[in-house]
Amino acid sequence: MDAAEREAQKIVQTAREYRTKRIKDAKTEAQKEIEDYKKQKEEEFRKFEAEHSSGNQKAENDANKDAEAQLLEIKKSGKEKGNKVVEDLIKTVLDVNPQVPEKLAKKA
Repeated sequence: MDAAEREAQKIVQTAREYRTKRIKDAKTEAQKEIEDYKKQKEEEFRKFEAEHSSGNQKAENDANKDAEAQLLEIKKSGKEKGNKVVEDLIKTVLDVNPQVPEKLAKKA
């Protein structure tokens, strides 16, 4: 029986080693799959970020162009009508036309 017991122990030991090896292989494979999945998701995130940040950049550039156009329009208007505005202000300040308010005129 000693030979049979030794043979049985060898078989059990071989089975344990095989099981241990399979578990290690499974862990290694699972870790590799996790890393591959992580890389895939990071790449998807980078693409998403690039697409959306470029949209923000475009919107910002468009807003800057609009602001510049409005500024140029305001400056142009100021150059064209600035002298008339100044003349009107001076005329209003110098040509004083005092009038008695209606309520006070009725009392007097």
